[in-house]
Amino acid sequence: MTAASPLPPDLPLGADQSDALLSASDAPPGASAAPLDMRSLHLRRLIVRALEGGGRGHIGSSMSPVEMIRVLYDDVMRYRPDEPRWTGRDRFILSKGHGCLALYAVLADKGFFPEAALDDFCRLESFLGGHPEYGKVPGVEASTGALGHGLSIGVGMALASRMRGLDSRIFVAMGDGEINEGSVWEAALCAGKHRLGTLTALIDYNKLQSAGPIATIQPLEPLAAKWEAFGFRAVEVDGHDVAELRRVLTGAPLDPARPTAVICHTIKGRGIGFAEGRAEWHHKAKLSPSDLASLHRALA
Repeated sequence: MTAASPLPPDLPLGADQSDALLSASDAPPGASAAPLDMRSLHLRRLIVRALEGGGRGHIGSSMSPVEMIRVLYDDVMRYRPDEPRWTGRDRFILSKGHGCLALYAVLADKGFFPEAALDDFCRLESFLGGHPEYGKVPGVEASTGALGHGLSIGVGMALASRMRGLDSRIFVAMGDGEINEGSVWEAALCAGKHRLGTLTALIDYNKLQSAGPIATIQPLEPLAAKWEAFGFRAVEVDGHDVAELRRVLTGAPLDPARPTAVICHTIKGRGIGFAEGRAEWHHKAKLSPSDLASLHRALA
């Protein structure tokens, strides 16, 4: 885990402080290619089950955030699958809604709805669409897919919880391509201003978006320094290391008076060897029987 240096509270933004911020993201950790454990493999098999049912979907985008979502639901968040609107629950917003299969797999695994529902993914009669829909999918807190809005929704939820005297924590997962959107940084400004310690932003930093590499389309570095400059406490982690994610997320907020940003270094398509790090596996409009057989073999 590499933590970004905190902002000195009494130092105006100038050359000295900027230099300190830039050093915060030096030598960031990479994403591990270590073998996945049985639970991570199981969740990915549920994703492939849904892909097979629908015959299409976002593959790479759903594989990279699996461990992030897994740890939140296994070890961090308070929720009740049989009472999904329980007032005292913590909230998770998947702002990168196209990665919804990772969320659907975890929600089904946790009992929000039967795993058999995954077989109807993206079919006309199904409640599981290609992007998550609030009020339709049990456990989904916000309709997302139009990128750049999840953090704003999370800011609103965090403010509402504060006004109601609740201690609910709000977690928002965003894609690295998504945070090209200006609305993300407007929400970050607001979160920093209101010192929303119950808000945690997670960035799925897999270095690819649908059209190609982040580094050539819109470079993001120094990314930790950017979040720190907007008033967050930022930390960089290996987004596939379950123990490291558990250690960081169970400790959130890193500063009770500031929102937290967890930059998760991940691999697009993680777990599917032939799709890892390949933008062409971001989404497939039609999966052939051969494609599906290859996906199953990769997770055997």
